[in-house]
Amino acid sequence: MTNVPPTPSSLRGAVDLSSLVDRAQRPPQGAGTPSAGAPSGSAAGVPAAGAGPADDGVVSVPSLVMDVTDQSFQDIVQLSTVVPVIVDIWAEWCGPCKQLSPVLERLTEEYAGRLVLAKVDADTNPQLVQAFQAQSIPTVAAVIGGRPLGLFVGALPEAEVRDVLEQVLQAAEQNGIAGRVQVDGAADPAADAEQGEPEPEPLPPHHQAAYDAIEAGDYATAIAEYRTAILQDPHDQMAVAGLAQVSLLDRLSGKTADEIRAAAGAGPSDVAAQLAVADLDISGGHVEDAFGRLLDLVPTVFGDDREALRVRLVEYFELIGAEDPRVVAARRRLANALY
Repeated sequence: MTNVPPTPSSLRGAVDLSSLVDRAQRPPQGAGTPSAGAPSGSAAGVPAAGAGPADDGVVSVPSLVMDVTDQSFQDIVQLSTVVPVIVDIWAEWCGPCKQLSPVLERLTEEYAGRLVLAKVDADTNPQLVQAFQAQSIPTVAAVIGGRPLGLFVGALPEAEVRDVLEQVLQAAEQNGIAGRVQVDGAADPAADAEQGEPEPEPLPPHHQAAYDAIEAGDYATAIAEYRTAILQDPHDQMAVAGLAQVSLLDRLSGKTADEIRAAAGAGPSDVAAQLAVADLDISGGHVEDAFGRLLDLVPTVFGDDREALRVRLVEYFELIGAEDPRVVAARRRLANALY
């Protein structure tokens, strides 16, 4: 199974945001006539629900990248009737989030008002985490005309992220959503983009080499670069998380989901087969399934097989994030099984 972006026809629309859409289309309970200003709880100046575009057909926003909350997301739903909204569900402690979020922000700026990015802190917005069924982070989704679409889980190379955004724009156009937004004070979003943004802080050399190798599909080189970075600095958590991510991509490369699941079903005690299907579960965001599958096996095997399970679980812990409650519970269960 290769980790490729979905096509527009295969974008998942299973997330139910109907309550958020409904809330965006009605005033708060007990509210009177709206004032001329933005409503309480709006996303930092995002046009209120029902607000139309400016005279030139372009909607003004405070920024192309906005932090949103459970309370202010209703305004983002309304904005999705003008341009597609990309939703980045992240957390401060999440290593892969720190790799992915800058890529999403940079690409959003490059699109110069054709889409916006809504950043959701998973730790403080449980309703949105539940609404988007974010079983693992980072989780990236889109909202087009009030309709949610699941995109991908985990940090992808920039080229793949760009492909996904292109597909989102195509899907939006097919649904009649092809407007633009303009940052307050900017004369024209496209012209503003041409002026250029400050150059992002460069990655450390081995991180950059690994990143370039991933974009080229050379996972072996990326793995070697991350390992070198870790040897030079064992506390480099971004390198540890990057190594876990690219190792997962490398193991799944060239395999199909059907092959992996068939082998696992035929060999419930086959450690290699169960490791492979656990990789598949992790790549699809089914974190608890992957953890449970391997943790169930740990007490039944010994020697090299047990060590292989332990190493893979520790790798998953780095990938998901040490503070994730599922990781905390799985780490405790693993320790009890081993000792």
